Formats: sequence, structure tokens, C-alpha cells
Amino acid sequence: MDKIKLKTPLSEEAVNALKSGDQVLISGIVYTGRDAAHLRLVDAIKKGASLPFDLKGQIIYYVGPAPAKPGEVIGSCGPTTSYRMDDLTVPLLELGLKGMIGKGMRNEVVVEGMKKHRAVYFAAIGGAGALIANAVKTSEVIAYEDLGTEAIRKLTVEDLPAIVVIDAEGNNLYQTEREKYKTV
Repeated sequence: MDKIKLKTPLSEEAVNALKSGDQVLISGIVYTGRDAAHLRLVDAIKKGASLPFDLKGQIIYYVGPAPAKPGEVIGSCGPTTSYRMDDLTVPLLELGLKGMIGKGMRNEVVVEGMKKHRAVYFAAIGGAGALIANAVKTSEVIAYEDLGTEAIRKLTVEDLPAIVVIDAEGNNLYQTEREKYKTV
């Protein structure tokens, strides 16, 4: 299966063309954010404050990378479990977030938000953090530095491998693949 090359920021057309199960290679800017950063982003939205980056067309990678070794751009950066961000995701989708990278299931509220606002959820391979780090060409903390590894980083990535798990229509690879192996 050929991998689809994606450039960020993601356009509506690119998002709408992606289907659950597609293998992708992502290049461009990807932002990092986990629980604590999401809490601050949503709090800023509620207060009408400006955000540290424009969400339109962007991808957030749910990761708290390990410290970089000398001479390296970033340390191991495997995905974290996505459901921890579920209660904080829809406000970001409403402001134009088009992609999320993590691992594991998403709840129905997030899936409905993705369908309404035309966004996709990508899975990165858990346990492959060192391999994924090879795709990161630059890393810069841009917000919430006090959060340490959970600070928001602006990453420049080249051919970051991922799989479309949930597409903008709500098709969910975790559900469709499980169905194939159910016994009667």
C-alpha cells in the first residue's frame, strides 16, 4: 500500500480525501500537547485569550518527548493515550484543528466533533518513539515551558509515519477491524 504524503497545515480537501486505514507520511509543522497543555488551551479559549499558535489546519501530536541526547533534536517521542484529551478536544476542533496524533480510542463526542468540523485522528505506533524521533527535524518550546516535557512544542517533521484511524466521516479503524475478527 502506498503511503499518502501530507503537508501541514492540512487543507479541507486533504482532510476530506483521507480514509480510515490510509497510511500517511506527515511533513511540515506539528504541535505537541498533552493533558496539562490542553487544559491551558481550553482555559484560554474560555477566557477569550489568544492562543500560542493558530489552530487552523494544524495537527496536535499527543506526546511528551524525552530529553534530547547531545547532538539530537529531540528524545524519544512516542504517542500518549488520546482519550485523556477527549474532554478538551472539541473546543480546539471548533477553532480549526484538523488533525490529532495519538494512540487508542476516542469517545463519541470527539468523533462527532471531528465529523462536524472535518478533522481526522491519526495513530502513531506506541513503543516506536525512537523511530518517530528520526522524523523530527527541529523542536522549539513555544508555550507553557513550566510544564517541562508537556510544554507545547513546534516540531518540524519530515515523513512522520501515521495511520488514519478515524476519518472526517467518522469511519473508525478500531471498530471496522474488530468486526472482521468477531466470532459468531
